[in-house]
Amino acid sequence: MGVKLGQLTKGSVLEIKELKGKRIAVDAFLWIHQFLSIIRQADGTPLQDSEGRVTSHLSGIFYRSAKLLEHGVKPIWVFDGKKPDFKYVTAERRAKKEEAKEKWEEAKKKGDLKEAKKYAQATVSLNTEMLEQAKELIQHMGMPVVIAPSEGEAQCAYMCKEKMVYGVASQDIDSLLFGAPKLLRNLSVTGKRKLPGRNVYIDIKPEIIELKNILSALELTREKLILMGLLVGTDFNSGIHGIGPKKSLKMVKEKSKEEIFENVGDDAEKIYNFFLNPPVKNVKINFPEMKSEKIKNMLVDDFEFSSDRIEKVLNNLKKSGHGQKGLGSWLK
Repeated sequence: MGVKLGQLTKGSVLEIKELKGKRIAVDAFLWIHQFLSIIRQADGTPLQDSEGRVTSHLSGIFYRSAKLLEHGVKPIWVFDGKKPDFKYVTAERRAKKEEAKEKWEEAKKKGDLKEAKKYAQATVSLNTEMLEQAKELIQHMGMPVVIAPSEGEAQCAYMCKEKMVYGVASQDIDSLLFGAPKLLRNLSVTGKRKLPGRNVYIDIKPEIIELKNILSALELTREKLILMGLLVGTDFNSGIHGIGPKKSLKMVKEKSKEEIFENVGDDAEKIYNFFLNPPVKNVKINFPEMKSEKIKNMLVDDFEFSSDRIEKVLNNLKKSGHGQKGLGSWLK
């Protein structure tokens, strides 16, 4: 998912303590999709309760959010609304997911756990029930939920431009194309990440990418950055085969907007304009009170999480000050 311009959009290391007291807009769909992909058992099976209900998304939301909240970060979860009529979903993508499911089952039968987990991560499916569960847990934890008119990342970018939030938390750089001044990546506090297709893990640290710095370094306008996105592919179009970040950078400096549209094909201009002027809305942000009992009822009683582990995290949150009544910094 997202625009593939990572090589040209390097950020600087960010310490979580630098975000203390700051509001951040979270790209909810991307984070939840990430949890469903990564939080799995050895054979690739997602975490489940005794009824077979998937709980990976709830685990990810609870533990990652708790760490951020303990550090004084104020997450605001922004969910997608209505998809634009040109949202890019292809038969090829669906076929790849079905192929991954078949290979996952084959690997499990062979007992090849490494291959099983790899293919399992390509089978992620996020349904309405999971989304409703996610929203419920987020609000129980004392964090706001915002439903965007259309793309969540567009709404996040708007909130950042309007200084409702400090930055946008996402792994994708689409937020920059939508005009977000600051993109925050790897906000899992600390950890490791597996390199795609390799059994190699690298240390990751939170980082901040500032749009003005990227545009300055590449000698581009935001409009040209959007054209680069169209060339390499976005969530709304497939891009042009054989064109990567470096080649797209050269093209947008040499060709006109109209020539780029011709190269990209149908809907190019519509997608370009969508990045420039997406549907967004003004929102009033209120942080609800954390409801520990409802969290325990949901996670422990309903979804069979460990009572001791949940209790420990909730106690740590209380010690950090999150969830207490009368905390002005949370109710501003």
